[in-house]
Amino acid sequence: MEISFHGAARTVTGSKHLISTRKGLRILLDCGMFQGLGDRGHLLNRHFGFEPHSIDILVLSHAHIDHSGLIPALVRDGFRGPIYCTPATYDLCEIMLLDSAHIQASDITYVNRKRIKEGLAPYKPLYTVDDVQQCLNQFVQIPYENDYQIDEDVVLRFTDAGHILGSAVVNLCIQEDHYEKKIAFTGDIGRLHPNIIREPQAFPQCNILITESTYGDRLHPAEEKSMEQLLGIVVETCVKRKGKLIIPAFSVGRTQEIVYALDQLETQGRLPRVRVFVDSPLSTNATEIMRKHRDCFNAKVKEYMLKDPDPFGFSRLEYVREAEESKKINHLKEPCIIISASGMAEAGRVKHHLANNISNPDNTILIVGHCEPESLGGRLVAGNKAVRIFGETYQVNAQVEEISSLSAHGDQQEMLTFLACQDAKTIKKTFIVHGDYPAQQVFKEKLEEAGHRHVEIPTLGSQFEI
Repeated sequence: MEISFHGAARTVTGSKHLISTRKGLRILLDCGMFQGLGDRGHLLNRHFGFEPHSIDILVLSHAHIDHSGLIPALVRDGFRGPIYCTPATYDLCEIMLLDSAHIQASDITYVNRKRIKEGLAPYKPLYTVDDVQQCLNQFVQIPYENDYQIDEDVVLRFTDAGHILGSAVVNLCIQEDHYEKKIAFTGDIGRLHPNIIREPQAFPQCNILITESTYGDRLHPAEEKSMEQLLGIVVETCVKRKGKLIIPAFSVGRTQEIVYALDQLETQGRLPRVRVFVDSPLSTNATEIMRKHRDCFNAKVKEYMLKDPDPFGFSRLEYVREAEESKKINHLKEPCIIISASGMAEAGRVKHHLANNISNPDNTILIVGHCEPESLGGRLVAGNKAVRIFGETYQVNAQVEEISSLSAHGDQQEMLTFLACQDAKTIKKTFIVHGDYPAQQVFKEKLEEAGHRHVEIPTLGSQFEI
């Protein structure tokens, strides 16, 4: 059996890992889009590293675009097999992939203007709405903790990874040459005590482990401080400076976390009386799906809902769908909070809000999750004093703040604690994916200290016998 890595290899984006059995069965784990890598990511997204028609089965860990975003292109280019995921992941993919198709159409217009000026042939969008509709027909929903025979030699089980709604550890039991290969792919590992969804669940013992490593070299600040930190930034920006607080946030997971934190502050009577906008149709739709899957909520949220039935809504919170309403926000002269996608500030309406507000020293840009260093969000975190947005240069006069404890990714210790459900001596090979290389090197040392042997950090396109 062989495994090859075609994304999320020494980077945190573009998740694609291909298992090939001796019988010729080819199972793809995730089919994610490269994000935040500029022109390099644009090229990587057009070359899978394998032939789509050669893939028999796709297993999807969760709905984030860096894990699911190239599925429509995979289907368009020849993949005809089933796509296995949890029910909540399907519901999220239905809206997220359609949104992504619209973004492809919009972004390609700008890219092609540049290419035509340079005498280059224009690109086609990565995929269209029709491609998304086609791929959705191939999804197969499997609940958590159910053994499912996906091939005569392969059994699949999803266990809760606690990262976002529907996120799962992919557990595969593959019979080969009279031996049983037990492969576990963590997808993205959530926090040990998440604010909304259930915490990550222990997964069955494996002998091949593929684990993420986003925060493999650091610890998050204490979570109980995050709400106070958020409140402090709101007061400083909106009350003292009378400015706007712009929060780039992924539509699924992070947006709901922030809204829930603001909802609690409002319930406690501590949130200043400012308008709050969730300016993203996708975020609005994702919040509706969160409400639908309350069975995935943790006990703390369910208890909170006894006094506040809607943890994602309060009187001064407005969900904005229409583009014209979004544009009006930029003309507001009053202090407000704007939560808008995307989390890395690479696409979507948040780029317009940044362009309109980034040069005003009264405003604040709050980064609440991991950003690729090359992304707009990453450059802001790095302290760049000038950035380019829509081809124009803007001075960064606004304050830039970061709350890493709001991340949906577990930190180094949380990941190690989660992986401790495994007997490291039983694991023959551990692959570290989905992390920047310096963080992966630190995490490798920690795993080896915990007893993991033969730990590998794959490069893009590398292959291993397992």
